[in-house]
Amino acid sequence: MDPALEQRLIEERLADLESRLAHHERMAEEMSEVIFAQGQTIDRLTAQLKRMRDRVEAAEYALASPQDDRPPPHY
Repeated sequence: MDPALEQRLIEERLADLESRLAHHERMAEEMSEVIFAQGQTIDRLTAQLKRMRDRVEAAEYALASPQDDRPPPHY
């Protein structure tokens, strides 16, 4: 094979590999941003779920226990 042709093929392969690497680096950065945003969403939803669970437990407790054990005033 002609050395000049071989050199050109190697340079083309190197350019292709560099392009692919840049693409993969960009994809990794984008995926990292998505994962970070999903983590924030999970944290927010977890806190919201805890607040809702606390409200349901408080409502269940209020319904289960009498509010006032004293007899009505007309007794």
